[in-house]
Amino acid sequence: MTNKHPITECIETQLQAYLTDLKGTPPSNIYQMVLAVVEKPMLELVMRHAKQNQSLAAQYLGINRNTLHKKLVEHQLLR
Repeated sequence: MTNKHPITECIETQLQAYLTDLKGTPPSNIYQMVLAVVEKPMLELVMRHAKQNQSLAAQYLGINRNTLHKKLVEHQLLR
């Protein structure tokens, strides 16, 4: 048994349920679907934790502040 991160286990379980629910219908755009479902809540949570400070949030995320800003715009998370 491997020690998987709980988030990994959750994503695997939910993705398997999604694929099973398709009942043989070919899936499409799984990559974009998973990114959208995971990325937006992650950004919301980190921005709250950083008290809306984009520089600090970018540091927490390990990404460039400009990249964070672009993602916040994409997900319509700017006030």
